[in-house]
Amino acid sequence: MTKGISAAKAHRRSLRRREVNRRRNRTIRTLIRRARESIAESSAEGSQAAQDAVQRAMVALDRARSKGTLHARNVDRRKSRLARLLSRAQAA
Repeated sequence: MTKGISAAKAHRRSLRRREVNRRRNRTIRTLIRRARESIAESSAEGSQAAQDAVQRAMVALDRARSKGTLHARNVDRRKSRLARLLSRAQAA
């Protein structure tokens, strides 16, 4: 138990932020997984769906960066890997 009013408030705030961050991270993981699956399927069909999926994932990553959920370098690394995967699939 916390020992003070401000400590209790800070704890409540941290719990709310934790839930928001967990929700945001789960959404990002889902979007990245969908983008990877779309890239894998697009090698035979076409790349527009894959590009859309990658774009949605990148927007979510940028939002997580701006909100402080993920570190900037972590976001850059994930975006770079997705873009590289997409470009290799389009080249093939």
